[in-house]
Amino acid sequence: MDRRLTPSNGRVAHVSLRGKVEADKFVDGERHRVQSDVADLLSAKGNRDRQLLRGETFTVLDSEGSKVFGFAERDSYVGWLQAADLSAAPNSCPTHKVCVARSYGKSTPGLKSMGAVAPLPFGVAFTVTDQSDGWAKVAVSQGLIPRDAFVPANHLCVVDHQFADPVQVAQLFLGTPYLWGGNSSFGIDCSGLVQAALLACGLPCPGDSDLQESALGKTVAPGTAAKRGDLFFWKGHVAIAVDSETLIHANAHHMAVAYEPIQDAISRIAEQGDGPVTRHARINQ
Repeated sequence: MDRRLTPSNGRVAHVSLRGKVEADKFVDGERHRVQSDVADLLSAKGNRDRQLLRGETFTVLDSEGSKVFGFAERDSYVGWLQAADLSAAPNSCPTHKVCVARSYGKSTPGLKSMGAVAPLPFGVAFTVTDQSDGWAKVAVSQGLIPRDAFVPANHLCVVDHQFADPVQVAQLFLGTPYLWGGNSSFGIDCSGLVQAALLACGLPCPGDSDLQESALGKTVAPGTAAKRGDLFFWKGHVAIAVDSETLIHANAHHMAVAYEPIQDAISRIAEQGDGPVTRHARINQ
């Protein structure tokens, strides 16, 4: 079984695995909300596999020291979080999320008012308690502003808002630094960009590029002209077509989310020894 999708650490396992794996006990787990803006989801060795954002749900199955073990609701990705990254109010439901590339929360409302400022990445969610004069008051339990904060209201949308075009979402991340295992507009990798783009449009998407290659879309015959939103896969990499000639991807060559001509990317990746395109997929929307 793939450890990334198997909610068991040998000691504790989710009840869905009863009879499939060995464990001392099987539990339903407890759902919690992430309260850090960006939280690293770690492997058993402590390496960052992926990241979760404020407001996302994580089911805790076990704890050990300062860490908890479980899985993310958005894609069932399994791993360890710092316990401090989770809220003590697991049933709280966010009302709004950041729907621009990056925003900020201030300790005081008003365009020219002074006070502490904390950056907020795309997709973080929280509860809006009041709105006035273009500012939304949000409850922030952890971060650089450990109290109520004020966010530009036009940087927010209701939490169940869905974008219509994954490419439009991916383009919000242009220039974002490349970060292995990253899932935020502070730092993101190739599969994180694809997942952010699809989830924002209400389309399910796994967390890593190999899982995405196995699960997403319909295979297009080699040589077929790309359409907007198509996915190109290589071994360990994925990119999104912007049009028939251009793709957008988070990549270590540019160390950022960048545009690149499709044929240039195919040639460059082959020349650096990472092989040919392994799949061209078309997403059904």
